[in-house]
Formats: sequence, C-alpha cells, structure tokens
Amino acid sequence: MAREKHNFSERPHQITPIVHKSLCTVHLLEGGILITDIKNTFGTFVPCYRLLKSAVFSAPMKSGVTLYDTTLRDGSQGEDINFSLTDKIRIAEKLDQFGMHYIEGGWPGSNPKDIAFFHEASKRKWHHAKIAAFGSTRKAGTPVESDDQVRLLLEAETPVITFFGKTWLLQVTEVLRTTPDENLAMIGDTTRFLKDHGREVIYDAEHFFDGYKDNPAYAIDSLLAAEKAGADFLVLCDTCGGTMPEEIERIVQEVRKRVTTKIGIHTHNDCGLGVANAIIAIQNGAVQVQGTINGYGERTGNCNLTTVIPTLAIKMKVPVVNSGQLKHLRELSLFVDEIANVRHDIRAPYIGQTCFAHKGGMHVNAVQKLARTYEHIEPETVGNVRRILVGELSGRSNILMKAEELGYKLDKDLPEVKKILSNIKKLESEGYEFEAAEGSLDLLIKKALGNHKRFFELLEYHVTMFKSSDLDALDCEATVKLKIDGEETLTAAEGDGPVNALDTALRKTLERYYPSIKKVELTDYKVRILESHRGTSSRTRVFILSSDGHKQWGTVGVSDNLVEASWIALVDSFDYYLLRNHKR
Repeated sequence: MAREKHNFSERPHQITPIVHKSLCTVHLLEGGILITDIKNTFGTFVPCYRLLKSAVFSAPMKSGVTLYDTTLRDGSQGEDINFSLTDKIRIAEKLDQFGMHYIEGGWPGSNPKDIAFFHEASKRKWHHAKIAAFGSTRKAGTPVESDDQVRLLLEAETPVITFFGKTWLLQVTEVLRTTPDENLAMIGDTTRFLKDHGREVIYDAEHFFDGYKDNPAYAIDSLLAAEKAGADFLVLCDTCGGTMPEEIERIVQEVRKRVTTKIGIHTHNDCGLGVANAIIAIQNGAVQVQGTINGYGERTGNCNLTTVIPTLAIKMKVPVVNSGQLKHLRELSLFVDEIANVRHDIRAPYIGQTCFAHKGGMHVNAVQKLARTYEHIEPETVGNVRRILVGELSGRSNILMKAEELGYKLDKDLPEVKKILSNIKKLESEGYEFEAAEGSLDLLIKKALGNHKRFFELLEYHVTMFKSSDLDALDCEATVKLKIDGEETLTAAEGDGPVNALDTALRKTLERYYPSIKKVELTDYKVRILESHRGTSSRTRVFILSSDGHKQWGTVGVSDNLVEASWIALVDSFDYYLLRNHKR
C-alpha cells in the first residue's frame, strides 16, 4: 500500500479524527484516510481505491463518484458535430433516462440556442440528472454583479452552474492580460456570487495540469480561491490533453493534500489517454468524472463516457449506474450518433459492433465452449451482442455458430458443413466478404443444403447510357428479361444511373408476381475497388443494405464489372426477401 508523508500542522481545521489511539490518529478525508501522529504533524494519506485492495478493509466502498456529461456543450465543439435545439432536448432526456448525474446543457452567454435550451429544460421534470449551465468567471475589472455573462448564468435557472477560470499563469498574463491577483479575485468573486444565489457551483480549473507543471503554487492558489468562496467541486482540467498518467497521479495526490473540497477530473484525448487519465484521477481520490458520449469534443475529443462508465461499474466495482441502466449503454451511444449524424465507431470499446465479434477459427471454437476465454465481459452487460464472423480464417465452429444464429441447426460432421466452408473460402479469395452480408451468406447456406428455391430466373439484361454535349443530363435505361413460373417477361425502365435503372426494371417485373416486394427499399449502397493497381480494370465489390421496414439485411456481389457486381447483390437482396416471406 503506497504511503506519503504530509505536513498538516498548518491546516489542523481541515482534519476530522475518527479513531484515536495512543500512538496515532486516523482521520476521515474526502477520497481517503489520513493516519497521523498524536500532534497531527506528520501523516500518511491512503486513497479510497487503495483501501479497496487492502485486506484490512473488506467492506465495499459506497460510490461517491458522479458522472458529468458535457456532450451538449464541449461535445458540440467537435468538428462536424452540430445540434439543433430539438436535438439537445432529445439527447438530454435520453441521458437523464440512462441515469446521468449531471448534464451540462450549454453556455447561455454564448448563443441564443443555448438560452432557449435552458428555457425548455426548465419546463421539464428531470428524474436523475441535474441540469448545469456553463460559463466563465467575471471579466477582469468588472464587478461580478455587473457582469452580463454571469447574469445570464443565473437567468438560466439551473440548479447547478459550472464555470471555468484560469490556473495557468501563461493564460492569465498572455490571454486574459490581467494580473495574477485579479485572476484569483475573479475566481473567488464568481464562486461566492453564485453560491449566494443558492446554486451548486462547480469550478472547472482550466489548463490545471499545465499550470501546475509551470507554477504549482499558483495553480493551487486558484483552487483555494474557489474553495474558500464555497465551491462544491474543484475540477482539474487537462485542457490540452497532453498530460501523462503518472503526472495525473502525482498531481492529483498533491492536490488532495492541499484542498478538502471534492475533486473532479476533465480530460481530453489528444494523446489517446483521455479515459486512462480519468481513471487514474478517480483511483487517486477524484469523485466526479466529466466527459462526453462517444468521446465527442474539440480536436481529438474528450474523455469518452461510454468507456469510462463500464470501466468504473464493471472493472472497478464503482456503481456509477446500476446494472439495468448499464444495459442501455450501447443504445445510448447509437442514439447520440444518430442525432449527431455521425457514423458509429464499430471498434469503440464495450459498445462497438466488433467488440464481441469472433472470426478466427480457434477463437470461435473456444468461445463456443466457454465465451469468457475470449470475452472480458458478457456482451449483454452493456447492451451489446456476440457476433460470429465467417471468412477465410473461419473454421467449422464459425459456420456452426453463424448458421445457428441464422436459424439453422447443423451437425459438425455433416459433409454440407465442409462444403459451406469451402465455398466461403473460395469466394473470399475472389474478393467476397460476408461479415456484413448475412443475406448472401444465408443464401449460400441454403444452396449448400439443397434448400434454395428459385423465384425467378435471369435470361438477360441490357443497360444503355446516353450522354450528349448538348445535354447536361445523363440518360440511362435498362431492360431485364426474366422467367417466372415458366413465363418470360421483358421490362424496361429508366434510372439516374445504370444500377438504379436495373433496380427499377427488376422491381417492376417482380412486383407483378410478388406485390410485397414494394416494401423492400435499398438503404445503403457501397462500392469497394479491389486490386486498385489494375486501374479501370480493377475488380469491384458492391455491398447493398436493404430493409422491408422491419428487418435489415446485407448482400454482396463481386465482379470485374461494376454493373454486374451490383446486379449480383441486387438479385441476392430480392431473393433473400422472397425466401423469407413467400412459400412456393
């Protein structure tokens, strides 16, 4: 157990004794305990997280760690992240439903949209979260009661106000262009004024770690200015995101010696350490973690709460949310991405699509026997699912588990299983990928098992394109000749391009025989050029995502010809739908 010697004789009023013996006194402090000599001159501070690891303290620690979400303010500063007023309200409601403790709604002094957000938020009942308004200290040389920005913070009518102040002398002298003493007065005056108006006050110590490394005494003085004025939290900010974990640990420990107010941590991800640094700070006594959903934020982003939350709850046994709430973590992540119109990070820890995806044959075989051999948690804990992928690295276990997922019960000794595996490896060598094309994989299995029934047969298709220098438009037309129930049909259609024309012609024919085809919509179309060194003769892979309004399925086609690759994927899409929804 790590111990540090501290001189506490200067601040005896901040020490609360809970056990007194003839040789030492044990004091209860925020974030840990202090063991001192009788005169309170020297002592050893032990953080709470280390007590958990000690055999002396076997009782579980009650969670004092709170979650502070700043997606709506700090997260919206990320590139390509923009929220409307409606978006912000919907996200806030989802965060509250999830169990977030604090939701920072925005900066009412910066734009009318944030003022409108707080107006709308005041009309709603929040079940779990406290809504926080964000701002800054009063301006230099301006009385706090006359500062318009501080006035707007109060007018937001939130129970919590978070404001930032400067802790780095470089920022004080070169950015604020004021004196060190005036900066400390700005912090203290703002804190005191907001507390006098009955608000919970969170002081964000901007650039704290850079400031501390430059001038430790002044950085601490900035915290003490807020503490003496009554701040409820002192949040240490790694604003530039460049602090290393060992520095976080050392500096947080030093801060714990000097302040008694609850400490929070606000990290950025410029070195890829946003989450790690937040965890280190909590292990050393911080009791609030600030971050954003999916790590949105300026530059490379903020501390990612979708990673921090399960790490605290599952790995560190700090119950920041309950198990029922945790099961909605992936849902929350996807919801925010959808509102922000951002493609979901499939490799995000815990909640990404690939987190519990298994492809290698030996891995899948082990997972089939005992899932935890290759999974650090149960996927359902965070609302995720296990996925078995099939490809050139697959073995029989992959095929058996994937087939079962698709609704097939196969015996591992069936010759068809070997045939399926052989076909998959052959096709993947030609450029196919079935990981996101479960519709095509389902058809491949059906064909190998002899269960595939043809609803239509292609006799021929023809595509023409016409472009004239006199016309801006490109004319495309396709004709499709099919045989259905012994009858030959020929259909022509125009489209925006050759693939759209083929799709339209095929639909027009099939709808006459299978009217429910009208429900099928193409929702995504992706083209991947394989062997690009071959230039315009390169092989092409086309992926199509389709939906009937209830279920989605992917299909894939590969060819040296883009139109043919698209046709293969289109045919698989309609074929899959008909096999699932029509009996012949």
